[in-house]
Amino acid sequence: MSVDVNRTIGGRTTVRDVLFDSERRLKAVGVPSPSVDAALLVAFALGVQRNRLIMQDEVTAEQRVHVEQLLTQRLSRVPLQHLLGEVGFRRIDVAVGPGVFIPRPETELVAEAALRELHDKPIGQRIGVDLCAGSGAIAISLGVEVEHARIHAVELSDDAIAWTQRNVRAHDDLLASRGSRVEVIHDDAAHVADEGRPLARLSGQVSVVVSNPPYIPDAMIPREVEVRDHEPKIALYGGEDGLTVVRQVLRTAALLLVPGGLLVIEHADVQGQDAGLRGVPGVTSAMRADHEIAGRTGIALGTPVWTGVADRIDLNGLPRFTIARRVQ
Repeated sequence: MSVDVNRTIGGRTTVRDVLFDSERRLKAVGVPSPSVDAALLVAFALGVQRNRLIMQDEVTAEQRVHVEQLLTQRLSRVPLQHLLGEVGFRRIDVAVGPGVFIPRPETELVAEAALRELHDKPIGQRIGVDLCAGSGAIAISLGVEVEHARIHAVELSDDAIAWTQRNVRAHDDLLASRGSRVEVIHDDAAHVADEGRPLARLSGQVSVVVSNPPYIPDAMIPREVEVRDHEPKIALYGGEDGLTVVRQVLRTAALLLVPGGLLVIEHADVQGQDAGLRGVPGVTSAMRADHEIAGRTGIALGTPVWTGVADRIDLNGLPRFTIARRVQ
């Protein structure tokens, strides 16, 4: 991309000027957090941490060009995380870009519920499965924060699985230092535990199944431009009512979990307890054992699969994820 240095950012040459101009332009096009985005983009272009920007003064012509290149893309609503190439998630950073869903801060609470359960298990029983793993942020966090954990990250998308594998490789040394391992599995969350599939061998042995599945109804258009235009559709849309993949996750989790094992599943803020059978808690509570589940788990045919179903709120006080335990 060719940029005329003399025209870049109005000829401004100090960090303060560049920050002011960048924030003004981002705000003008409706970017939700113009101040934060401007600071992160400028820091990235200058090759410094955001909290070190105050230590900078003059901006070189080359740096001004880099800022303008990044800013032009952000003004067109390319996600900030794609421009920076990574996003922080709990104690780790994961690489993201086109083809993989960007982990959100709300999902950190989902991971926390799962890792607390794993942490309380004896070594040897710290087995977890992350269904619809995407970037691998949840799976890696479980392995990093829980010593001697064995995590299986399942992802269907050909594009996303490359990011899962990349991020797991990037954290191999850290995982090894914790005595943990993350195995990446390229398969469908709906069938990965079926007979003859990769996780059938773990039926009835998993302590925690966690998932942030696609849950937007097919006919709904996301409000955020970044989500609508840049997030992979396979990671967003979950069927006519948004719960198709959720139901598949419930079935797979029922096959994998030990009796009393924990399921943690994220959902939209309108899919909580108050939504009844249009929500994840309602669908979970209503699930009954079919012939396959009954035959492979010992749960009586036609009886409830899940107990202790409860909804949990996020830091904004909104319904965000459901927890449940496989019946004994």
